[in-house]
Amino acid sequence: MKNIWIGLFVLALLLPAAALAHFMVLQPSANIVIERDNEIVTVDMRFAHPFEQSLMDNDTPTQFGVMVAGKKHDLLPVVKTIKTNGMRTYRATYKIAQPGDHVFYVAPAPYYEPAEEKFIVHYTKTVVHGFGLQEGWDELVGLKTEIKPLTRPYGLWAGNVFQGQVLLEGKPVPHAEVEVGYDNKNGVTSPAEVFNIQVVHADQNGVFTYAMPRAGWWGFAALSEDENKKIGPDGKPKSIEIGAVIWVCANEMK
Repeated sequence: MKNIWIGLFVLALLLPAAALAHFMVLQPSANIVIERDNEIVTVDMRFAHPFEQSLMDNDTPTQFGVMVAGKKHDLLPVVKTIKTNGMRTYRATYKIAQPGDHVFYVAPAPYYEPAEEKFIVHYTKTVVHGFGLQEGWDELVGLKTEIKPLTRPYGLWAGNVFQGQVLLEGKPVPHAEVEVGYDNKNGVTSPAEVFNIQVVHADQNGVFTYAMPRAGWWGFAALSEDENKKIGPDGKPKSIEIGAVIWVCANEMK
């Protein structure tokens, strides 16, 4: 009987964690660069529950880079590990040296979630606009799964609609479920946990729409299951959740 109660207690601890949505967060210090004196951008990477502002520890990303004018540049060698509340997060700096849109992207190391007995890999990107040339924001990086922005992902007001298309292996994902997370640095409180993550469905062409009600960073994550498996800590094959994630910033209209 004692062992049963212990098991129920452990399960009770795990259930709230399982209910939280995981997001790979990719956030630049600025997503619009106009002045030449401000061309150094710091890009932070962390695996987190963005609304709750809690972190998970994760290994070094397997891929990090930027695509400019259709050309990809490997930035993994400049990524630094930053300890935040005892968890490993990552940071890189980059100089915006040419006009055009800069698409930053990251493929994190697989994260094992024991509560769900699966690995998680979220292919994540964000766009930094450079020096007034609005070209490149809708180009695909070529990630295994990816969200193609149909709304320009910068210069957005709070209340604007963001629209994107979910792709898996370059093909649209009909009726994909998209989780929407707010990077809650402002300490917004919600009346119930279901408010913390919004959920929308894409249409038959993988296109989804969401109106951002508040200024700040918003993440959109469409989840799929990889056809491959990965050996878990218990030595058995585990499924891999792959996510297409994009982060955009909405600004307050004053």
